[in-house]
Amino acid sequence: MSDLPRKAVTRTAKLAALPLGFAGRATWGLGKRIGGKSAELVAREVQQRTADQLFKTLGELKGGAMKLGQALSVFESALPEEIAGPYRAALTKLQEAAPPLPARTVHEVLATRIGEDWREYFLEFDDTPAAAASIGQVHRAVWHDGREVAVKVQYPGAGEALLSDLTQLSRFARLLGPLVPGMDIKPLIKELRDRVSEELDYELEAQAQREHAAVFADDPDVVVPQVVHQSDQVLVTEWIDGIPLSEVIVEGTADQRDRAGQLLARFLFSGPARTGLLHADPHPGNFRLLPPVAEDAEHAEEEGGAVGSWRLGVLDFGTVDRLPGGLPRTIGDSLRLTLEGDAAGVYGLLREENFVKESIDLDPDEVLDYLLPIIEPTQVEEFTFTRGWIRDQAARIADPRSPAHQLGRQLNLPPSYVLIHRVTLSTIGVLCQLGATVRLRDELEAWLPGFLAETPEGEAVEA
Repeated sequence: MSDLPRKAVTRTAKLAALPLGFAGRATWGLGKRIGGKSAELVAREVQQRTADQLFKTLGELKGGAMKLGQALSVFESALPEEIAGPYRAALTKLQEAAPPLPARTVHEVLATRIGEDWREYFLEFDDTPAAAASIGQVHRAVWHDGREVAVKVQYPGAGEALLSDLTQLSRFARLLGPLVPGMDIKPLIKELRDRVSEELDYELEAQAQREHAAVFADDPDVVVPQVVHQSDQVLVTEWIDGIPLSEVIVEGTADQRDRAGQLLARFLFSGPARTGLLHADPHPGNFRLLPPVAEDAEHAEEEGGAVGSWRLGVLDFGTVDRLPGGLPRTIGDSLRLTLEGDAAGVYGLLREENFVKESIDLDPDEVLDYLLPIIEPTQVEEFTFTRGWIRDQAARIADPRSPAHQLGRQLNLPPSYVLIHRVTLSTIGVLCQLGATVRLRDELEAWLPGFLAETPEGEAVEA
């Protein structure tokens, strides 16, 4: 591949071929069954061929197509195993890599955005990308002061590609529905489209990363690289090594997976409380598990620090939700009241926040029954997130015959909660891929407003 496909007609043709391919494979499968192959074997072959075509196309196009693929990849654990098997390998490829741009194109962007003398900024620059994602790719380099850095270069034409892809994908969103049972793909595509301008703005990304880096500078558990240089379409940050979370999912020890899961949950809930920002792109390619720190271990242990434990490196702040007061208190209040079995209280809050529209009347006890299985991880001191658990939840909500499905169709998701909802679901999806045992309740008590009841004096008490 010599360049990012930019012509709308080319990209549209590639994406338009997907639904035709789905139909063709269904016909091929029917023929195989008539020819004597078992339905189960044919279904698996069709799923494998579908996965290969779908994610090969999304990965090659980058742009909005790959962005959707990455967003879907974190929900792989919700798929039934007979479907998840063929998709898993194809989805994982999207989390860490994509076909790279040629070096000459990268050099042209650097010359345009940094200057013709761009090489003077670097002692070394590796032309082979270390990672490639939806709108840019990352090169490893050494800054002129000797620091190892990551240089993110935005693909030429990325903005047009993002909008073109997402518009085209929305036209056959229903065909993608079976990828994630219980999830409506169209609102996800709309939300990705609404954030295109932020995703492309490296100045906004640099600002969000600087704010996180400042707050987490001395944190024993979370590492955010410092921003070194930023210009239009080029972002230079400190390099961090470590094990990509996608590798931890596949090859990590139980201790590594549990630690990664705990820190992922901690970052999800502590980030908004500490920075007023929600990191809104939680796919495994954006996280690293960093080795334990050896220095000052004795002092840190005396102070109650986590030196000696694995740390979480966080990358890519291109998509954030601005939450000046942290996560909305309604979330914590609703969780607490649900755990207390206060059906009327929960229902009242949901109506106040327009999760239940004025024109809809629901039974508060049925709403409570709908919520309780979903919040099971918060009911115990520690919870093991598994693919089986999330599949059960997805099946319960997706089955048109189930009461949960019927009730869920009557609930509303207010616009201000859309991104929070997706990030939370995505994080849970990654925890289930990790199979991590997590003390989620600890993180909620520490960071989520309203989760702990307050005394008349304003002191929080355990629910």
